[in-house]
Amino acid sequence: MKNFIITGGAGFLGSHLCDQLLRTGNQVTCIDNLSTGSINNIKHLHSNKNFKFIEHDIINKIQFNTKIDFIFNLACPASPPQYQNDPIQTFKTSVIGSINLLEKALENDAKIFQASTSEVYGDPMVHPQIESYFGNVNTIGIRSCYDEGKRAAETCFFDYKRKHNLDIKVVRIFNTYGPRMSPQDGRVVSNFIYQALNNIPLTIYGDGSQTRSFCYVEDMIDAFIKTSESDSSICGPINLGNPEENTILSIAQMIISLCESQSEIIFKELPQDDPRQRQPDITKAKHLLSWEPHTELNEGLKKTINYFKNI
Repeated sequence: MKNFIITGGAGFLGSHLCDQLLRTGNQVTCIDNLSTGSINNIKHLHSNKNFKFIEHDIINKIQFNTKIDFIFNLACPASPPQYQNDPIQTFKTSVIGSINLLEKALENDAKIFQASTSEVYGDPMVHPQIESYFGNVNTIGIRSCYDEGKRAAETCFFDYKRKHNLDIKVVRIFNTYGPRMSPQDGRVVSNFIYQALNNIPLTIYGDGSQTRSFCYVEDMIDAFIKTSESDSSICGPINLGNPEENTILSIAQMIISLCESQSEIIFKELPQDDPRQRQPDITKAKHLLSWEPHTELNEGLKKTINYFKNI
């Protein structure tokens, strides 16, 4: 039995990760300040003797009474409306929060995992995006609190590895969807499903020709576990996502059909620095982790829609 810390553990991805680690007989401490995470995502775990929840902001240091084996850092708002709501807090979470956790990993001789993001590539000039691409990020744009915060966090992780030989794992997550997404989080899939189920117009920003690649949450959690179990020589960064590329317009049309909705589609101005294309090259993940996603978009959307119908 290992002792895992999951920061951001009450969030969309974090709560699913808590589930999986507990299913395999581990001890899990979930840390979340509940700024975007929800107690509802983890309420089913409170009766599990191997689960503990601590409400805490990782910008502030925290003491643990038990030996830590592995830290998953998933703490940070992940959708534009959320991270732009308090951009300074977002940046602090990525940078100061990461440093606090890196220090804690050092103290415990623990492995540590950083959930970075495809946003480090900005509005990419290389397609599909490969890990060696340095990105095209507007350092002073409205998205930069998240984009640059995550880039700076990666810097911290690799500097701790070089200076202290810390065992790190850095992954870059591409668009993920599934049950426990918040209807109000502002992401494409959750927005469209909420609008379609309520027969209100689906809002597309831009002309809908921009592309995204959507990975179902179960596939992503499988990738997290495989990364955590990989050899110490595998530190990343590694792209994790589904390489199947879809236009935003086609996603909207698919969701309207699956929801049997009467919604129409309306178009609004594209926000500043919104990426035109987003598609991961997952060659490294296939080779180093023996991982690739298996859930078809149509299947994953049906499961997500069923979840939204019941909340």
